[in-house]
Order: sequence, then C-alpha cells, then structure tokens
Amino acid sequence: MSLETLILAAGKGTRMKSKLPKVLHKVGGKPMIQHVIDAARGAGSSREVVVIGSGAELVKKTIQNVEFVLQEEQLGTGHAVLSAKEKFTDSEGTILILCGDTPLLTSNLLKKFTAAHDASNCAATVLTAKMPDATGYGRIIRNTDGTFKKIVEEKDANEFEKKIQEVNAGCYCFDAKKLFGALEKVKNDNAQGEYYLPDVLTILLDAGEKIGAFRADYADETLGINSRVQLAAADRVFRMKKNNELMDEGVTIVDPNTTFIDVDVEIGQDTIIYPNTYIEGNTTIGEDCAIGPNIRFVNMKVGNKVTAHFSYCHEAEICDGVTLGPYVHLRPGTTIGENVKIGNFVEVKNSSIGEGSKLPHLQYIGDTDMGNGVNVGCGTVTCNYDGKSKYRTTIGDNAFIGCNTNLVAPVKVDDGAYIAAGSTITKDVPKDNLAIARARQTNIEVWNDKRK
Repeated sequence: MSLETLILAAGKGTRMKSKLPKVLHKVGGKPMIQHVIDAARGAGSSREVVVIGSGAELVKKTIQNVEFVLQEEQLGTGHAVLSAKEKFTDSEGTILILCGDTPLLTSNLLKKFTAAHDASNCAATVLTAKMPDATGYGRIIRNTDGTFKKIVEEKDANEFEKKIQEVNAGCYCFDAKKLFGALEKVKNDNAQGEYYLPDVLTILLDAGEKIGAFRADYADETLGINSRVQLAAADRVFRMKKNNELMDEGVTIVDPNTTFIDVDVEIGQDTIIYPNTYIEGNTTIGEDCAIGPNIRFVNMKVGNKVTAHFSYCHEAEICDGVTLGPYVHLRPGTTIGENVKIGNFVEVKNSSIGEGSKLPHLQYIGDTDMGNGVNVGCGTVTCNYDGKSKYRTTIGDNAFIGCNTNLVAPVKVDDGAYIAAGSTITKDVPKDNLAIARARQTNIEVWNDKRK
C-alpha cells in the first residue's frame, strides 16, 4: 500500500487566545503538529503535505521536511483538502488525512487504522472513538450489521442519536483516485457556509462506494487540542507516559508528578532523577547519575556518574564523573571535562574545562580554554569583552588561580603557573611562574575619617 499524508493545520485556534499558531504550541516539548507528522511517518507515510493558513510563515520556519500548501481562506475542512489537490495528482494509493492539533495520535494506532482500510476495499475509512462524554462531536451512525451509515453532527442529532458515544475522530483514509472527485461535489449550504470533509463520505456512499469505520482502542489518543486547558492535559499525558517508559528502562524517578521530561530525552540505567527537574529538547544523560532536585537541562549531553542539582544548563556537554552545583549556569558552547568539580554560584560560557579541574565557587569563566588539574579560586573572573569584541583566555595544566583574580583577555596562563590572590592579569604568565599584579599595601597610622 502506498501511503501519503495530508495534515490540516490552517486554523486560527481562536480558543487558544494566542499569537502563536495553535499547531505550534508544544506538547511534551515538541510542537503538537510535529507529533502528528512523527506518528504518520512511523505508520509508513512516504510524504507529508501540510495545509497552512494562519501564521503560515512561522509554521514553515518551525516544521522541516514536509511540503506546504497555503489555504488563504479557511472555508472548512473540505476546502482545506481541496486546496491540496494538485499535490496528489499522481497519487494512486491511500491518502491519510489528519488534523495538526491531535498530538496524542500514535504510530501504532495509525498503522492499525491504515491496515484496516487497506484490507477492507473501502473508498474511505473514518477513525472513530468511544467518548464517555460525546458532547460536541459528530456521532457515528451504523447499520444494524455494524457497517457505516452516516455521521450526524450534534446540532442535527435527535435525542436517541445524542446518546451514541461513538464519535468521528476527524481522521480519514481515502482512496486517492476517489477523494477529490467526490470532494468537488461538496456544497456549503450550511449555517457556517463551509465545506465539510465528512460530507464526502455521504457522497461516496450515494455513489455506491463502501465506507469503513475503524474504532480506536483508546479514545484519548484521538483528542484534539482547542484550549490551553486541553493543551495542559495533553502535556501531562505525554510526560507521564515518558516517565513511565524511563522507569521501565531502569531509571529512578523519585516523584513523577514533579518531573518534566521531553519525549526525545534519553536517560541511562540506574540514573536517579529527583523532584522539580526539567529535562528538555534533545538531552541525553548517561548511567548512574544523580540529577536534581531543581535542575533544568536543555539540549544537554551528559555523561555517566554525573551529580547535578539546583542548576540551569543548556546547549553544553558534561563529561563523566562531574559534580555540579548548587546554582551553576552552564551556557552554550561549554564542555566540562571528566571529574571536574563546579561548586556554587559559577557561570561558564563557551569554554572547555579540562579533566579534574576545580571551580569551587563564585566564578565567571567565559570564552576560556582551561587545561587539566587547574584550581580556580573564588571570585575569579575572565574579562572576555572590551565593549566591542570578545577574546579568549587560555589556562594551562595544573595552574593555580588565586582568589579574586581578573584575567583580562586575550591572555595566556601557561602550565603550572601560579597567580597571587587579588591580581589583575593583563599579560601572559609563563610556565611555572608566579604572577602578582596588585598595588603594594600602605597603612596610614594617622588619618582623618570624614565620616566621624
């Protein structure tokens, strides 16, 4: 079976009350439409065409490796599909039509759905779900033998039909050759003046075609997101599912309810995640780590046996055996070497810190290449910016940087050099030298204290 996917993502999402297009709101750390695309690809889709409208340019910038169709006027789901007709002129297999605001769809569900359609010889198959509260949904009406008869919108349903719990989930499989011919017959003679995709099913039935209805095992997987409340609910589903997967793989999560891990994060066996921890983006964490409490990692690469707490780290790398925190900020471009100790109130930016070095407390290290076994005293600052340009600092192996040292870049401190506390270093320090750069102390015995 040839499977291509059309995703409807042109709507404004007015109930979200947002300047951001609805389909770009994140669930589990990814835009909800990206979840839909991933699910389709996992089900075997060979290409994805996305119909965009509201916020089109931003959607284009955010979503990669798909084809786009612009629906300039949003005149209903049928009109949205018809706007993509030229993209499927040569298609001969199945077109899977999905909504961009259904992030809980899974590849497993779509595999079952498309396989059922392929085996049924139907012109179209609609995905359905059993909702305990079906308010607002179109009801699925079946014949006495269980076959599909029609879809009745709630506003048109009688009292008996309103009691039906099986609803239209808004996902369809269509025979590519039969879809657009029927779609061109859809009318907009309704209260909204819109062209509705479900009307195609009736048109195909009237033409003698067979229509299928495949019910999802879990209704939650078909839910659409139309409000911030629903967005938060979907996010909880994703995060709890992710936490459960990680725990099944050997990760200890002390309190899953206060641990927020994005869907693409990878964590190794026997790592412990403490409460109030946020692990986001494409972060990978190795084995035997202790992460948290109160950590935020974004797009981080973390090795094995790392201990980190009360810190914010993003776009950086932490190698094996590092101890980090509390109150550390690792900024982009930073690599922390093996067995480094970084203590409280330290910020490191665009720097490499060599194996076994120590930054115990109260340092700013920016644009620095630091060797192995370096000890950096408290209050040390690399002065990397002159108001116009940034410069690098180089510190060799086993150097000792005294407390309250200012390293004015560009400057090089060679291997084994020692800098006395309170120095402002503006010139290179040769290997094994002692550098002292401070004024001689003068004590004045008799002086007039103007404060008295």
